Amino acid sequence: MAKRGRKIPEVLTIEEQKTFLDVFNTRYPTQLRNKAMIRLMLTTGLRLSEVINLKWQHINFRAGKLKVVEGKGRKDRILWVGDQTLNLLSNWREKQIKKLEEKEKKNQSGLVFTSLTGNQLNPVNVRKMIYNYAEKAEIQEEVTKHYRDKVGKELEETYQEKKVSPHTLRHTYATDLLRECHNLEKVRKALGHTDISTTQIYTHLVDEELEEDMKALDNKFDS
Repeated sequence: MAKRGRKIPEVLTIEEQKTFLDVFNTRYPTQLRNKAMIRLMLTTGLRLSEVINLKWQHINFRAGKLKVVEGKGRKDRILWVGDQTLNLLSNWREKQIKKLEEKEKKNQSGLVFTSLTGNQLNPVNVRKMIYNYAEKAEIQEEVTKHYRDKVGKELEETYQEKKVSPHTLRHTYATDLLRECHNLEKVRKALGHTDISTTQIYTHLVDEELEEDMKALDNKFDS
């Protein structure tokens, strides 16, 4: 039996990603942590479960890479991390240690992202945090709707906020990576997919851009 078609995921544009990251005030420890977390998700495609279980021992700052421990007999995967993201992580690590020392506590778990008292983050709260900060950043999508009478059928462009989730960040990373490398197998490896058919959903997003570019070529004779 053929599989039902998957819904094409919603992704953020580069400008939306910049706007999202700019909303955090890194003078505050939790906002520094949250910005580091979201930037890491946008640049590595980590799943929510992977990011909240990530440990400092799995990040090699000198080599600029991290290891995702898959478990369940699956092969661990290596992801490369850029300098700016590493700097954010390093700043958060210093702040994390300082805050725990102030409370006479230690990071017993070795987790990268914890509360200021060293506890593991609740995934429900992380989802809420991502949604709330995206809302604060006013990340919106254009919605076209009819607003006049049925005869005129005039259109009005309105806007509504995108519902940004951890999946949105992962989908955004995958789409950006495919645009950059044009290699579906590389994207599959980076995402940790066992079946490349799962990864193929992202080709639809890139194909839409290709369609626009190819149609634009038709106008070259008329300019």
